[in-house]
Amino acid sequence: MSPLRWAFTIVAFPLGGLAAVQLGSTQGGFLSATLAGLVAGAVLGTAQWLALRPAVSAYWIAATAAGLALGAGLGTAVTAGQTSAGALVVYGLVAGAVTGGAQAALLRRGAANAALWMLVVAASWAVAWFITAAVIVDEQRGYVTFGLSGAALVTLATGLTLRLMLGARARRAAMAKVSA
Repeated sequence: MSPLRWAFTIVAFPLGGLAAVQLGSTQGGFLSATLAGLVAGAVLGTAQWLALRPAVSAYWIAATAAGLALGAGLGTAVTAGQTSAGALVVYGLVAGAVTGGAQAALLRRGAANAALWMLVVAASWAVAWFITAAVIVDEQRGYVTFGLSGAALVTLATGLTLRLMLGARARRAAMAKVSA
């Protein structure tokens, strides 16, 4: 995985959230949040897949979209669509755990790494919502993803985790595959 390519995924969070809020939100209940999560997840999954390929298949897009759709719906149900800082942190924890869990199997690095990935995604998304809650000015719109301020932390945390998980051997194998 190229750290530079991964760094560009930072913009997928606010762009996906902006596209999603046009179709649904956490304020509209479970189904609305699920639809919004599907859209935001497709944007995020595409950006991440572009950064991770060839280490992961294009199924990453579908897993991210489905994970964020279900995670947004469940997070909205758990928090009843509230937008307080505490509710947003819980929402981020739920949505991140479901999304990270959906993505984990595609990394094919064993159960321990799958659990690590899910934990890092869940924890970083919770902290990202805490950061975003401090600067967001229109949280009542019911965004399903956090803004650029939170995305910076998530991109750094997940990027470092991926470098640890994928390691030098995976980078060499990917380079050999591209060269072949």
